[in-house]
Amino acid sequence: MIRYNPSKIEEKWQKYWETRKFYVAGDKVKGKDNFYFLVEFPYPSGDLHIGHWYRYSVPDILARYLRMRGKNVMYPIGFDAFGLPAENAAIKNQVQPADWTKKNIAYMTEQLKSIGASFDWSREVKTIDPEYYKWTQWIFLQFYKKGLAYRAKTLVNWCPKDKTVLANEQVINGKCDRCGTEVIQKELFQWMFKITEYADRLIDDLEKVDWPETAKIAQQNWISRSRGSEIHFLLPNSKEVIKVFTTRADTLYGATYLVLAPEHPLVTKLTKDDYLDKVNKYLERVKRKSELERTSLEKEKTGVFTGAYAVNPVNDEKIPIWIADYVLGQYGTGAVMAVPAHDERDFEFAKKYQLPIRIVVRPQGAWDFAKTAFVEDGVLVDSGDFTGYSSADVREEIVEKLSKKKLAYRKINYKLHDWVLSRQRYWGVPIPMIHCHHCGYLPVPEKELPVKLPRLEDYKPSSDGRSPLAKAGGWLEVKCPGYGREGERETDTMDTFVDSSWYFLRYTDPKNKKVFADPAKMKLWLPADLYIGGAEHNTMHLLYSRFFTKALFDLKLLDFDEPFTVRKNGGFILGPDGQKMSKSRGNVIDPDEQVKKYGADAVRMYLAFMGPYEFGGPWKMGGINGVSRFLSRVWMLAQSPKSKTKNDLEPVLHRAIKKIGEDIENMRFNTAVSELMKLLNVFEGGDPTMKDFKIFLRLLAPLAPHLTEEIWTSVLKNKKSIHLEGWPKYDPGLIVESMVNLVVQLNGKTRAVIVLPLDSDEAKARTAALNNEKIKKHIAGKEIKKMIFIKNRLINFVV
Repeated sequence: MIRYNPSKIEEKWQKYWETRKFYVAGDKVKGKDNFYFLVEFPYPSGDLHIGHWYRYSVPDILARYLRMRGKNVMYPIGFDAFGLPAENAAIKNQVQPADWTKKNIAYMTEQLKSIGASFDWSREVKTIDPEYYKWTQWIFLQFYKKGLAYRAKTLVNWCPKDKTVLANEQVINGKCDRCGTEVIQKELFQWMFKITEYADRLIDDLEKVDWPETAKIAQQNWISRSRGSEIHFLLPNSKEVIKVFTTRADTLYGATYLVLAPEHPLVTKLTKDDYLDKVNKYLERVKRKSELERTSLEKEKTGVFTGAYAVNPVNDEKIPIWIADYVLGQYGTGAVMAVPAHDERDFEFAKKYQLPIRIVVRPQGAWDFAKTAFVEDGVLVDSGDFTGYSSADVREEIVEKLSKKKLAYRKINYKLHDWVLSRQRYWGVPIPMIHCHHCGYLPVPEKELPVKLPRLEDYKPSSDGRSPLAKAGGWLEVKCPGYGREGERETDTMDTFVDSSWYFLRYTDPKNKKVFADPAKMKLWLPADLYIGGAEHNTMHLLYSRFFTKALFDLKLLDFDEPFTVRKNGGFILGPDGQKMSKSRGNVIDPDEQVKKYGADAVRMYLAFMGPYEFGGPWKMGGINGVSRFLSRVWMLAQSPKSKTKNDLEPVLHRAIKKIGEDIENMRFNTAVSELMKLLNVFEGGDPTMKDFKIFLRLLAPLAPHLTEEIWTSVLKNKKSIHLEGWPKYDPGLIVESMVNLVVQLNGKTRAVIVLPLDSDEAKARTAALNNEKIKKHIAGKEIKKMIFIKNRLINFVV
């Protein structure tokens, strides 16, 4: 008998599918509905780790299943190839970023094909291809014309080592997530996208999509919409006012000091001479803290007094003005009224600096105000005419009273601020703008796109903070598009998240040289039916893609305003020790080694079997052996003769068809594998017909595409590929359960499981349970005091 040899058959079938263009999706296929199945495209790190396998091979099971269900599935792939990691790796290895990246793409392409995933490689996109980033630049220009792209001075996270701006999410515990250098705060002129203009729609339209609740909540929290009021605190002997945003106007009588963000424009103007030295030293220290570090509840709050005072508009009381790092210049007005009795951060700060804590809202019951702030609604005390009323009843009245004096206004506030897209690095898409000393910044004419990234010998970041492109003399110097005067190209490149904010559109028409994608083709495929990726992208990539889609919709370039109808997040594969895989821990699993030993089918099936896809889990050494043995047993069964007579396996088989189909459709891949294993056990212990076995192979085909193709074509001599077959249909009449498993418990502890006819009554269940040998043994000499019976599920004896 021929032994199962995965290494021999897998490469053969991968080449077969590729040369015959099995998975190239036509835009229209008669009798089939289009289904756009999207997975996040990878960054070309140069090596396909086990996480890539999990991200791409397991969802491929669903893609293959949907094809068998008659869908015209587009399952494209590409590479998100610009960005800081590639540039840093190129610097480390002393090679050109372009050479390093292209070499990695070529290697990873071969690795991705070894997965056996049914990608449509004819639609491949690479963000470093000038024919791709030409349209990234074109979209930027459309946003610029619409006022959605602009240049302004803003506070940014700055990495002194990488010499570039970092997004908030790229700062971990105050340090650059790439190099570990302590990040500082810096004011720079940057190019930005006006994502804040879409804040309401980005929250409200989450109701339109079928996404994990965790992803929706993450975006809602990131945008953080608050409905409240803007209160004006007057400054003695000045026309200036300090504006604060609050949702708790009912606590105004308890405001005992004001806090300004270190970046607030009034800081220098307000600070008294005697306090300037302390304030300046404090501001220098704050620059070294990231936004996330400053707002962390766990971090100790720090501050400094300005020597100045403001007037509380509800009671004309003079209260001190402080500067503190827990207030951010970009959020709200950059100032807060501190009510320490009713805000946890203010309470902590007031305790530290011995500032007054005044109670103005009391709960119904007791509360220890010496230990913590009371932050809920309650009854007002020591609040003038509003004393005795509930918070909810007077909140609006207080604002109304102040608004008549023009000291308060109703307002909606957002935590979200505009997307800083400038990067002071080489390896990225050049921003298509020209700076003329006379005209200012002007867009590059569209006919001159793409502005190609020049090849630089010295592409290392500059000490002056400018992009290395400032050294590209011939490329840098250009005529002003307005009057032909001398000008310079913008030297900043775009954040790599810009490249990935629209790539899913390009997949529908990747070769088009006239537009970023033909509207007719986009209409056939978009919005994407299903998008699978990682939860780490909930608040960056997904949010930015939604912003791009809505902006392009408003520009009448798209006819939909949400990019992904359904979103599913996959989990992470951990090392055998349950920790994140890393070379330093020595817990990295090399998928190439596993494929060489067990085959691609075994690796992908084991990954599917490890647990629910959204959770992932640790790679268990030896765990793959069971899956490998299962596939070998299928191979052995294929070699054995099949029954020619009808058997009693049909009900089991048809129940499996239903169960496995539902499991795959709902991405319960682990239970689908389990059901296939049970079915194989039944087949090995029974006498399956050839028809039964062929159905079994079709059920297995999405999970083990190589093995099933080899058996189907080479062993069983079918002329048509198994992957062109339809998904088996089950007979509803055959899946009706006639027997059930009844759990038998003693004092709530399971002692046996017995098989009974469906819907057996209490008397039959009691008799059968008490006649069970295990139950007889445990119940001997004991008195049954009570019995609990749940039909078709459980019987429990209390003894």
